Amino acid sequence: MRLIFVDGPSEVRRNFFPLALSRPLWELRYGMTSLAEKLLSRVNPQDVACFVPDYMADVYRTKTKWPVNDTSTLAGDDLLIVNPLVKANGFDVRPSGPSEVALNDQGHLLYARVARADLKKLSGEDIDAFLTCSQANLPNITSSFATWQYTWDLILTNAEQITADFALTGQSGIEGTVEEPTAIRGSKKDVYVAPGATVHPMVVIDAEHGPVYIDEDAEIQPFTRIEGPCYIGKKSILLGAKCREGNSIGPMCRIGGELEESIIQGYSNKYHDGFIGHSYVGEWVNLGALTTNSDLKNDYSTVSMMLDGRHPTNTGSAKVGSLIGDHTKTSIGTLFNTGSYVGAMTVVMATGKPLPKFIPSFGWFIEGIVTKGFGKRSLYTTAQVAVGRRGCQWSETEQAMWDKIFEMTAPARNEAIKKGRRTMMR
Repeated sequence: MRLIFVDGPSEVRRNFFPLALSRPLWELRYGMTSLAEKLLSRVNPQDVACFVPDYMADVYRTKTKWPVNDTSTLAGDDLLIVNPLVKANGFDVRPSGPSEVALNDQGHLLYARVARADLKKLSGEDIDAFLTCSQANLPNITSSFATWQYTWDLILTNAEQITADFALTGQSGIEGTVEEPTAIRGSKKDVYVAPGATVHPMVVIDAEHGPVYIDEDAEIQPFTRIEGPCYIGKKSILLGAKCREGNSIGPMCRIGGELEESIIQGYSNKYHDGFIGHSYVGEWVNLGALTTNSDLKNDYSTVSMMLDGRHPTNTGSAKVGSLIGDHTKTSIGTLFNTGSYVGAMTVVMATGKPLPKFIPSFGWFIEGIVTKGFGKRSLYTTAQVAVGRRGCQWSETEQAMWDKIFEMTAPARNEAIKKGRRTMMR
């Protein structure tokens, strides 16, 4: 059986911007792994392929071993096509069996199981045609499998997922180096220090309320306190951090200051003091010293967030911080409002007060307004330097993808720039 992930449709993907601008939905981090890894563990396929939006296909081919947008993978084997936003915890579908297309009550595909014998009935010219043909020619059923709706849904349940993921690993104990004196509170069975990881003296690991998993080659420097549930990714460094509960920190991050109930995709810096809470931070982000977000309103009411810069969406939660896209950079003293959307490839300069709740991708927020700044070429130069500092490479393929994202995000950015010009005129 071949498992096939399909990313889309576009109206659903927008609910996960700015994080999904530059990656497939299944690459979003949740708990100790990605959404894809969770579904793979449930299905255990013999083979995997995927279909992504065309603009990111070439880049994703460099990041995965799976065939990408290859229509030949729609033939020759039983198929299980899965919406990557289906929650893995409740996904209980037999990989093989009679063909069926499962839709939710809104008509969105949850999965399609296609027996090899039925493939000849279906058009395979592209994935959209294949799915349309499958729905028209195969039995349809209505399914109630739960799906992820917005990025903040991942943030708000991340602590519980870390605990569940830790239990599934079956790992505990010290395989890396823990230098004394170091305090471990709670049960040592709820702590795992992987091979190559180093915990310096004067570190507190508090597993009283949840497990702590420190992955390979991570480094925890003195005066750091880690509260579980918490996952610290490979080669990440904590520098005297107050790492509160519920954090998932991806690979090769640099984390200082205070972090609470947040997900950091990877390769990002929050090196200095400042608070980030109930937030999702992408890759290659640099948060300047004292960058801080609010994650709770003074009146304790539910937080709304503007994903398009115009229309607020109620998150249903009293605690939501910021969504911060890839390659964004903030100055010292930046203050993000409760429920802030900060696009990808943005440059943010502090104003001494909380910033607007929506800052578009590729925008330069300077002197309190969104401007064109020095343009995308300058942002690309900075990106090239940033990825080089982690031993990675900025390629022409990567730049081509970001050129497409620049075009996709132009309407909201242009509107914000016009608003800024009107403000300057006044």
